[in-house]
Formats: sequence, structure tokens, C-alpha cells
Amino acid sequence: MHLLIRIAATAAALAVATAAVPGIVLRTASVPAQVGTLVAVALIFGVVNAVLKPIVKTVGCMFYVLTLGLLALVVNGLLLWLTSAVAGALTLPFHITGFFAAFWGAIIVGVVGWLLGILVHEREHD
Repeated sequence: MHLLIRIAATAAALAVATAAVPGIVLRTASVPAQVGTLVAVALIFGVVNAVLKPIVKTVGCMFYVLTLGLLALVVNGLLLWLTSAVAGALTLPFHITGFFAAFWGAIIVGVVGWLLGILVHEREHD
């Protein structure tokens, strides 16, 4: 159940990023197709983060320390951009046009996901 909630929260965060960042494009007309695409992209993003993020953090540990963690913003943007490339390879209608769109999109996905996580966590304890 927890995994489904995280996927739904990531899909919602991706929807907010798609609406807020001009370089993130979701090319479907119907709402059910948009929801399905966002859920699929959320799954891809979760797998990319689960596999690559620990490797990047381990290899670049010193750079994380030297930049006081700001490198994490760049890494998250690159991972979101990679997610767009994988989605394109799977012929999903989701595309990010460049690094800066991915960078701002990753910030929005992170903040919205964090806020939704707080809301869900608070409701579990009520």
C-alpha cells in the first residue's frame, strides 16, 4: 500500500511540474491517458532513482560535501532528464526539452513530493 501511495504522490508531483515548467511536455489529449502516462513515468523515475542515485552519491560523495549538497539538485535534474529519455524509448508521450527544464522540474517534483509525503504521514497517525 505504501508503494502505491508513493507512486501516486510522484505522479501528482510530475503533473504539477508538467503544468509549471514550460520545457516538460505531456503529449496526450485525454485525462485517463495523462494519468496513465504520469503513473508510468513515476514508476520509471522511481526505478532510476533506486538504481542510479545511490551509485552517484557513493561515487560523488566528496563533491556532495564540497558543494554542501547543492550537487544533489543537479543530480536530481539529470536523473529526471534520464527518466524522460527512458520514457521516450518506451514511446511514452512525456518529454523534457533540456537540462534547465529538468532541473526546475526536479526541484518541483522534490518539493511537491515532500509536501504530499508530510500530508500522507500526518493522516496515517490521526
